[in-house]
Amino acid sequence: MQRRIVSLWFPRLAAERSLRARPVDAPFALSLFDRNSERLYDLCPRAEGFGLSRGMTLVHARSFCPGLLTRPADPATDQRFLAVLARWATRYCPWIGLDGRNGLFLDITGSAHLMGGEEPLLDDIRARLARAGLTARLGLADTPGTAWALARFSEGIAAPGERLSRIGPLPLSALRLADQTCTSLERLGIATVSDLYNLPRATVARRYDREVLTRLDQALGTLPEQISPLSEDRIFAVRITLPDPIGLVDDVMAAARRLTDHLCRRLDAAQKGARALKLTFRRVDQENRSVELKLARPMRDGARLLALFERGVSTVDAGYGIDMIRLEAIAVEPLGMRQLDRSEGLEKDGLDDLITQLGNRVGLDNILRFQPVDSHIPERSFKLVPAAHSRPASGWPHHRPRPIRLFAPEPISGAGFEPPRRFRWRGRALSVLEAEGPERITPAWWDPDDTWDKGLRDYWRIATGEGLRLWLFHTPQQPGWFVQGEFG
Repeated sequence: MQRRIVSLWFPRLAAERSLRARPVDAPFALSLFDRNSERLYDLCPRAEGFGLSRGMTLVHARSFCPGLLTRPADPATDQRFLAVLARWATRYCPWIGLDGRNGLFLDITGSAHLMGGEEPLLDDIRARLARAGLTARLGLADTPGTAWALARFSEGIAAPGERLSRIGPLPLSALRLADQTCTSLERLGIATVSDLYNLPRATVARRYDREVLTRLDQALGTLPEQISPLSEDRIFAVRITLPDPIGLVDDVMAAARRLTDHLCRRLDAAQKGARALKLTFRRVDQENRSVELKLARPMRDGARLLALFERGVSTVDAGYGIDMIRLEAIAVEPLGMRQLDRSEGLEKDGLDDLITQLGNRVGLDNILRFQPVDSHIPERSFKLVPAAHSRPASGWPHHRPRPIRLFAPEPISGAGFEPPRRFRWRGRALSVLEAEGPERITPAWWDPDDTWDKGLRDYWRIATGEGLRLWLFHTPQQPGWFVQGEFG
């Protein structure tokens, strides 16, 4: 069967994507900082009518078109949008590949007859994209290179075997050659693809890079060129359709047990763990009810997942009955196998399950834990982080002990360079039995901090006769004593 390739080119993909989200009735362009200045990245036809072009500096462009409206370009979002268009294009064929940042290749070999032929297929693509507000140019030929050239320089269809006759009159840039190479060839009077084809191959190979002959052979079909299809994201979802509607919690949980076991087997085979799941119930009145579960850690243990779902399932209104249940892992992460002893596994699993249960009530990001930071400044020696996105630290990075409770410095009475034997703190009279120190700490001069930016501190660990173990410091530059922490 003769291979047939469609090249689908979106000459204004970035600008039209932005205008689809926020339309404007004025000359419009996207700008991007490049080569030490803000330059036009993409623009609409109205802006082109003022003589603007891609790569022009924004200042220069505004001198031509004072009413030009601009937005910052977002190439990453443009690529995601192109991937969405690639998935949409699977309605025409299953083999879709990306072509740079604004094009697609469609291998429609054996599928054009489903749309009534090649011409109706291209007409349907063009019409649907036009309704979506997208400008598209299409070329169809035996090879990706010829289809690419037609899409950009001469829209249309090249019949089987008519490669050279269709692209021969086109400029050398139709072969996807670098601008510098095209300029060098044009200086020698070689302006079209036919001119290059008629040259002795040995002469071209000796004077120019190998890419010149490679692109020519790919366009003419002498050298095969493969289309790399997009890799599809694997979906982890299972469902069960029930012969009779159910409504009792025990029946629903029994069906959910079968789904969780089956889903966990699939996750285990892929070495993945679920981080968020969605259990959807379809009622007989065609309304859906769902329960979402966000997990503190990636998991693929069916029994634990079922127990975590139980509270949410009990709140579902079954109506006149549920006839279909679907379970989907809407977020997955790699989760390899690891060997644990039983006590370690149970302890960690219990903490993760507790964080999961609380997090689904108040939000996972609202459950925090203290995490030590490698800083000699007491106020900077810890931070609060979401417990679901961190692991407990194995140990404190400091060699000297630090208090369990740390608070803002609180002044106490005292004189001299050693801790006072007696002092009052928070309304209590305390006597010092033991004192260990001093540990001199200076502020971080290389990283100024509003809380402590100058002066020295001499820290002491003391034990009082009243049972308190405190962290005191003395400031030699302005003599005074302060309490800043309490040991357990």
